[in-house]
Amino acid sequence: MSDSLSRRQFLGTTAAAGVLLAGQIGARPLAAAEDEAWPKLPPVKIYRVYAGRTGANYLSRPTEEIEKFEKYLAGVEKKLGDVKFIGGDLIPPAEVDQVAGKLKEADGVLLFHLSGHGGDAPVLGKLIDVGLPTAVFSQPFSGHGWMYFPAWQKAGKKVVLLPTSDWSELDRVVGLMRVAPRMRETKILAVGDRLGTQAACSIEDVKKKLGTVVIPIANEEVIAAHQAIDLKAAEAEAEAYWLSQAKKIGEPKREDIINSARLYLALKGLMLKHGARATTSSHCMGAPAKGCLSYSKLNDLGMVGACEGDMDSTLTMLMFQYAFGLPGFITDPVFDTASKALIHFHCTSATKMDGPGGKRLPFTIRTQSDSDQGVSLEVENRIGQPVTCAKFINADTMLISTGKIFKVTHEETGCRTQFWTEVPDARAMFLNWGGGVLSGGVMTLLHRVVFYGDHMQAIRDLATLMGTKVVVEG
Repeated sequence: MSDSLSRRQFLGTTAAAGVLLAGQIGARPLAAAEDEAWPKLPPVKIYRVYAGRTGANYLSRPTEEIEKFEKYLAGVEKKLGDVKFIGGDLIPPAEVDQVAGKLKEADGVLLFHLSGHGGDAPVLGKLIDVGLPTAVFSQPFSGHGWMYFPAWQKAGKKVVLLPTSDWSELDRVVGLMRVAPRMRETKILAVGDRLGTQAACSIEDVKKKLGTVVIPIANEEVIAAHQAIDLKAAEAEAEAYWLSQAKKIGEPKREDIINSARLYLALKGLMLKHGARATTSSHCMGAPAKGCLSYSKLNDLGMVGACEGDMDSTLTMLMFQYAFGLPGFITDPVFDTASKALIHFHCTSATKMDGPGGKRLPFTIRTQSDSDQGVSLEVENRIGQPVTCAKFINADTMLISTGKIFKVTHEETGCRTQFWTEVPDARAMFLNWGGGVLSGGVMTLLHRVVFYGDHMQAIRDLATLMGTKVVVEG
């Protein structure tokens, strides 16, 4: 933009204030310990079971392999940081019925099929019938019982089958097992009207289907919290996380950015007060400030901030955050079949699209495009990055597609953050938008959430573990 100032030019106009703020902030970035403000959730408990032959013969694989699995799982615990493996029974000599009785202690089950034959499936099925999300790991040469395992899945059991020699599949599926218990532990702070599919907007349905608690509050409570934030605290927040880190400052004035930082601190306080890890607001483009920077910061930290009161997208972002540790970008997409492209754009974007531990993407601070007021972000996403486009609708169905970013644009007719993704068949996706299962108003039909990485298979497995559905768009 010709009227944009560089970050250096903008900060140069406020040098005296910058010196003052530097003394208040110190060398440590303000955001470094900010996620510590949210209490850590208890570890997800996964019950591990080792199964050999359940008939007359004992194990044909050496039991020493169990020690190798135990060592590997210790590494998984350390890597994920929020999972605890319990149990460890070996069948036989342990009785299946006794082990099944212990599973109520757990959030999920990891069953290692060390060896067996056709008679194993009915016996081990007693563990599956408990109803917990379960993964069955079966390496090559583990016997022939695997032939009967797919019947569990066809019967609608919450079981993911892993007939593979790749032990990293354990990391992936255990990560997915965190989602259902985490959703049951989550509260969403919903400001104003809740928008989206009927089930997602229903406090009762969301609680019944996912266990998630939705806390409705009026925007007046947000305005009061915003007014109560100390101005110097807002100035420090704005300087540390936005002004000093931006590639450029566009149209917004310094006081506008400070006002947005003030809203972030207000929302953070309200979320902590109510024990919420996600928030959305149908007032996010009005008073006391536009919510773009607030939601960006929350998503950077590993929480969820979703614009426009969109409950379906809020739930989607929570699920991906718990499964993969990634923030989502809510988008108003359009198509260009000539470029085989699904184009994504919106004014609210995280800057840490690789997750809280990743580097921030370059960003310019702009106004919100529709109104040319307030503060939003123009984030430069990574060319060549595979992405997943998703939306969890009706509190039971995930719409999903994949693509790859091949172009970043700055069209003034679109929202601030823009990127083009190459998809397998843009015309088919255009005609199949919503997969025949989505209905509602403009925002409900339009909004999708984009995440870095190709998570198609993982989402299919997650649906199996949670008893939900997947519909591929395109």
